[in-house]
Amino acid sequence: MIDLDGVTKRYGRKGAQPDALHDVTARIPAGEVWAVVGPNGAGKSTLLALVLGFVRVTSGKIRIGGEAPRDFVRDRGAGYLPERFTVPRAWTVHAMLRLFARLDGTDARLDSAVERLGLGPLLARRTGELSRGMLQRVGLAQALLAPRPLVVLDEPTEGLDPIWRIRLRDLLREVRDAGATIILASHDLGEVERVADRAIVLERGAVRSVLDTRVVSDGASYRIGLQQPVPDVAAAFPSAAATDGTSFTVVVSGAQELSERLGALIALGGIITAVEPLRQPLEDRVRDTLAGDA
Repeated sequence: MIDLDGVTKRYGRKGAQPDALHDVTARIPAGEVWAVVGPNGAGKSTLLALVLGFVRVTSGKIRIGGEAPRDFVRDRGAGYLPERFTVPRAWTVHAMLRLFARLDGTDARLDSAVERLGLGPLLARRTGELSRGMLQRVGLAQALLAPRPLVVLDEPTEGLDPIWRIRLRDLLREVRDAGATIILASHDLGEVERVADRAIVLERGAVRSVLDTRVVSDGASYRIGLQQPVPDVAAAFPSAAATDGTSFTVVVSGAQELSERLGALIALGGIITAVEPLRQPLEDRVRDTLAGDA
């Protein structure tokens, strides 16, 4: 879907200040959620601006579906939420969304967007009266008014309360499952871990790593839950470390060994209620990545 090949972005004269992005290469498949993470000034917002065609690369190349970013967005559109979504304070929520819907040719989807983001009670209110979280939901509604193959979100959870963070996760999964490619920038690594397939770690404009948030970090550690204790768990899992009578952790070489040992546990009379991969938190993985490149 998105190919970045040696992308460098420089503001001003060469050498006057560090490159905002330097030699960034990545391949983002269609239908996945990718996050861009890193400290302030790492180049996250610049990368989003390049993907959307708001600014041009200094060197290197970006292609989205084989097209230059501006051509792709012009031909097929993109959903976009800026880091600080603002509109005139005197506009009502309904007037603002109706204007965006008409500009986008998506009038018929306005009611759906209002329902999905819980904006019905807010339609008559002026945007200047809204809390930060309410305004963020309005911004998300305009970004998701139309089904687009590309959705770009800059700090999408900013200002949202815990309930709406959970609802946003579900909404992003729906958008992804409908075929969209989603790129989001965020400082909230806990949320990134819940919604993203992979995370690009940027520091000082360079890619330090691309982390797969879907894969167990060591590929081999699991927590096994049982409905009731099994006396001889070690016969099935020699590596078992009990946490209580019905829960223990194990280390296996891979999926094949895990399946075989679970089968042995069932043969011993075990009724399995949970098999959960244990992973190193994304926050720790990002911290280790940045520390390793310091």
